[in-house]
Amino acid sequence: MSAAVASAGWGNRVRGVWWRAVVALLAVTLLAGVTACGGGADSRGGRGPATATLTDLDPVPVGPEPTPTLPVRVRSFDGGEVTVTDASRIIAVDRYGTLAQIVYALGLGSKLVGRSTSAGFPAVRGVPNVAGGNGSLNVESVLALRPSVFLTDTTSAAPAVREQLRAAGVTVVYFDPQRTMDGVVPQIEAVAGALGVPERGQALAQRTRAEIVAAGAAVPAPQPPLTIAFLYLRSTAITMLAGPGSGADALIAALGARDAGTAAGLKEPFTAITSEAMIGAAPDVLLVMSDGLTSVGGVEGLQKVPGIAQTPAGRSRRVVDMSDAVLLSFGPNTGRVIAALSQAVYGTGQA
Repeated sequence: MSAAVASAGWGNRVRGVWWRAVVALLAVTLLAGVTACGGGADSRGGRGPATATLTDLDPVPVGPEPTPTLPVRVRSFDGGEVTVTDASRIIAVDRYGTLAQIVYALGLGSKLVGRSTSAGFPAVRGVPNVAGGNGSLNVESVLALRPSVFLTDTTSAAPAVREQLRAAGVTVVYFDPQRTMDGVVPQIEAVAGALGVPERGQALAQRTRAEIVAAGAAVPAPQPPLTIAFLYLRSTAITMLAGPGSGADALIAALGARDAGTAAGLKEPFTAITSEAMIGAAPDVLLVMSDGLTSVGGVEGLQKVPGIAQTPAGRSRRVVDMSDAVLLSFGPNTGRVIAALSQAVYGTGQA
């Protein structure tokens, strides 16, 4: 064996040991930054209701405010190419507040002048909301804020809205609306690139990737795996069971569990709950957003939703809720979200 090969092998072993140590340290750090309040637990998951909580809902900026290098020309997710010349007034709108979280974590929070309702983390609650009462984008509100760049996705901005923004001369960059674990890091890098801070994006992407790996490494692996159902609730008028492509399926997979909706044969991301669907899905755990759970009257009210009481999760009251502001955000908080949910689902006692 040559000295060069031996040296390379030794270097790879050292890097491997270093990376495992980093992952282990991050796992401890992530678990120290979350709490899970609720009932006791066993190896199959928490008994009774539990709340997965981050000690701080705000994304942590990866560094001080950067100075963007502009102009930049980027490819928008709608297929066009956009030149961004100014990032001094940013509006970021999407269904789960992901884009605003990324902007803030890049260190550009002071430049955020508009957001969506879903971007509800404390640091931006004073930033104007440009969504209407039904959650739809309000073009007049957008134009009134005079954005230098508008970040959104192809789901939040309907075709008619896109035409209005184009006609008004707003610089708009569209992003992928899909919620997947594999998409978290590319989305961060794409937003950073559009704002002229690619190096800051690489740093945030690296940190986020390491936190996701560390959180995943700490997830228990009961056999057989738990079956978890994500329910989207907005009063008793809107009760939906998540399935493939919802984003909840990817989050549940990261918890080492089976997505109940997918396992039950659902074909759509969200399907109205029926007794037959819930009983057939037979979830061990119900995962919900905190505001949604409140809207149906808490765990007691949830038991009245068709089919819930007849499931294993309903009978044992095994319900895990988490803040709407972070649960399906798939942004820079993703590693912390997985760690908090893991502790709530598999934890062993009171926070």
